[in-house]
Parts: sequence; structure tokens; C-alpha cells
Amino acid sequence: MKLGEKQKLTVVKKVDFGIYLAERAEDEKRVLLPAKQAPQDAQPGDMLEVFLYRDSEDRLIATTREPLLTIGETAVLKALEVGAIGAFLDWGLEKDLFLPYKEMTAKIKPGDEILVTLYIDKSERLCATMRGLYELLRKDSPYKKGDMVTARIYEFSENFGTFAAVDDTYSAMIPLFEDCSRFQIGDVTKARVSGVKPDGKLDLTLREKVSVQMDVDAGKLMEALKERGGMFPFNDKASPEVIFREVKMSKNAFKRAIGRLYKLRKIEITENAIRMIQEKEDV
Repeated sequence: MKLGEKQKLTVVKKVDFGIYLAERAEDEKRVLLPAKQAPQDAQPGDMLEVFLYRDSEDRLIATTREPLLTIGETAVLKALEVGAIGAFLDWGLEKDLFLPYKEMTAKIKPGDEILVTLYIDKSERLCATMRGLYELLRKDSPYKKGDMVTARIYEFSENFGTFAAVDDTYSAMIPLFEDCSRFQIGDVTKARVSGVKPDGKLDLTLREKVSVQMDVDAGKLMEALKERGGMFPFNDKASPEVIFREVKMSKNAFKRAIGRLYKLRKIEITENAIRMIQEKEDV
């Protein structure tokens, strides 16, 4: 019998308070399916599909109810209570699911909906974790480059970017050079598929198509120039690292936006700087 999984077990014995189940009729190891969960017409020898977990007294118990999360899956669950040692999540069963504090990747509060998976702790109890989601998310999405999708943020990486779950199911990432500073773990956003990797993982972008985004970026650069007294102490030949640090854009996006402003005669580009061209006032 496997904790945290749905499985078919054999009805061994009926009692007033429920039904005892086992893998085989002759097995001594049995688990109780409480009477309120038991089919009235179940008879010894019948097979029932149940889910095994531990009740409030840590006893192994069976249920015919459908849990929102089983071992090896991910799911979005709502936080009901949050305390110093962890949180309790609603997963559709009589007993709430415990999320230990050490398994949180961000602070959460009651009402938050977070992506988690299930694990068995050292005491043989089922618990939730916000860690280890990357390997469990599916890589067979139906989406292709250019499609708009809904993605939930579940992890930030200083080396790679922002990890997200499309439709709370499919593995995806927003690259490091895109500004995700406004997001928190659990936030949901619209994004566009910018590419599909050979293994099926999705690359996402929060940016518009190039023709539209160019104007958006040009406007942002003009505002940034105004805030800095009308000058950047670097030009479009600066390194990608410098550009991202200073204006939170990729080098390609920066060059396109600068090119647009240059053609509009809004800026001038020198050997080591970019300056706003002050508009002449009418006499």
C-alpha cells in the first residue's frame, strides 16, 4: 500500500465503522476506509480505488474522495492558515495538508494560491513543498512560438531567469534580461511564447512583438534619459551586462530603441555617451 497515491485495494472485512482494505485478501496489513466514505454495496473481495494518507492522529487511512494533489504531481492549493512553523493548505480532503516553513520559497499568507508538490517526510507523513517543481512540470505543451499563454511564477534564479508554470502545468522560463522585479512567487501573468526548446520547455517573453515593443522601449529610454539629466554615460556598444544593469533591457532591445530615437532626432550618439537633443523653443 502506497502513501500519497491512488490505488486499487481489496475489500477484506466490513464493520460498523467502515471497511478494511488490503492489497490481497490474505494480507495482514490493512487500512480502514471510514463508513462515510465506503460504498454501501461493497462486499469482501471487491476492488475499490482509494487514496491513502494519515489522519489527524497520524493513522493510515483510506478515502474515496479525490485529492487535489498526489505524489509525483504538482497542483495549485490555497493557504488556509499560516503560522511560525508553516502553513496548512486545502487539498480537498478531511485533513488539511501541512507545508513546513523550510519548504517555502517565499512568504505566503492566508488566501494565497501557490504551486506545490507532495512528499513524505521523515515521520512518514505527507507534506507539501514549494521546492523541486522544475523536474515535475510537463514538457508536452500544445503551444508554439507566438502563442499567448497564462503563466504562474514559482521561482526566481539569479543565473537563469524567472521560472513559471504555464497553465499551472507546463515548464517555462522568462529569461534573465527581462524585468520581473514586479512579480512575487505565485503571481499569474500573461506572456507570449518566444520559443520551444528541443525538450519541450517553453521560453516566454513579457514583451510585445518587436514592432510594438520598439516604441514602448523608446519611450522608456526617453523617460530614463530625463531622469538622468539627459545623458547615458555609455552608448549602444556597451556590454549587455552594463545595458541590463542601467536600463533593464537586453542589448538587442536597447539598440532597436536607440535606433528609433536616433531616427526621430531625439538623441545623439557619441563615442562614449547618448544625449538627448533639446527641442528648440519657438521664438
